[in-house]
Amino acid sequence: MLTTEQTDRAIGAVIGSAAGDALGAGYEFRPAVPEPTPIRMAGGGSFGWAPGEWTDDTSMAVPILRTLARGGDPASEEALDGLVAAWADWARTAPDVGIQTRNVLTGLEARVASHARAAARQEHEYKGQSAGNGSLMRTAPLVLGYLTGAVGEELRLAEAARAISDLTHYESDAGDACVLWCVAIRHAVLTGELDVLRGLDLLDLEKRRLWVDRLVTAEHSEPVDFTDSNGWVVSAMQAAYSAVRRSSSLEDALVRAVRTGNDADTVAAIAGGLAGALHGAAALPGEWRELLHGWPSLRADDLVALSEQALATH
Repeated sequence: MLTTEQTDRAIGAVIGSAAGDALGAGYEFRPAVPEPTPIRMAGGGSFGWAPGEWTDDTSMAVPILRTLARGGDPASEEALDGLVAAWADWARTAPDVGIQTRNVLTGLEARVASHARAAARQEHEYKGQSAGNGSLMRTAPLVLGYLTGAVGEELRLAEAARAISDLTHYESDAGDACVLWCVAIRHAVLTGELDVLRGLDLLDLEKRRLWVDRLVTAEHSEPVDFTDSNGWVVSAMQAAYSAVRRSSSLEDALVRAVRTGNDADTVAAIAGGLAGALHGAAALPGEWRELLHGWPSLRADDLVALSEQALATH
C-alpha cells in the first residue's frame, strides 16, 4: 500500500511529464531560450498547439497509462499488441508524429507487436541507427504498474520498459535509457530520492561503464549543452537529468528543460516524469494544471483518474 506522499509522487510522474510536454510545445525546433526570458505555457510552435495542449510525447503515453488502468501485465504480448493498435490508429490523424515512429507504424501488415518489432528493425537496418528519443518520452506512466515492492519488481519493470521501447526503437540505447529512467522514477516515487544509476545492473555488462560516463557528464553539464543533439535519446536523457538535478522544484525542472530548445517538449516531458516523481503532482502550478489537455480529449484530471486506477489495479 502506497502512502499518500508516494501516491502523489506516482501521479506526479504522469502529470509532470505531460506538463513538460505542453510547456515545451511552443519552443520545439527553436533555439535555446536563455534567462531571463520567461517560459510560458502558451502553445503555438510549429504545429499551432493550443495553450496547455500536449504533443505526441503524451499522446503516445496515454495508451500505456490506459493499459495499466485496465490491469494485467503491460509486458504481455496481448498488451503490446494493444499499444501498437492504439498508436497506429492515433498516428493516422495526429499532426505531430516522430519520423522514425511514423515510419514504423505506417504500413504495418497487421497492427500487432510482432509486426511493429520487425518494422522497427527494418527501419534501423535501413538508416543504420534508431536511438531517437521517441520511446523514452512516453515511458513514465509504465512505472505505475510496478510500485508494490514485490521481489524482482525492478527487473520486471526493466523488461517491460525495454519491450515497449522495442516496438518502435530497435537500437539498444533507446531501451537502456527507458530502463534507467523508469527505475529512477520508481525509486523517486517510493523514496523521494534521485538516483539515475539505480538500474545500472539491469543493463548488459558491457554497457554499464558507458552509461555511467554519460550520466556523470550530464551531472557536470547544463541542459543547454545537449541542445544540438537532443533528438538522440542519450542527449535528451542527459539534458533532462541535468535539468532535474539542478532544479529546486517541479516547475524549475520543466523550465530548465524547455530552455534547451530544439526538441524542447520531449526533453521536458522526459524531465517531467522524474521531477514529478520527486516533487509530486501537488507541486505542479495550478495555472499549468488548469490548461493541460490533449489527445484524445483528456485533461489533467483525466490523467489523474487513470493514474489512480492504474495504481489500484497493480
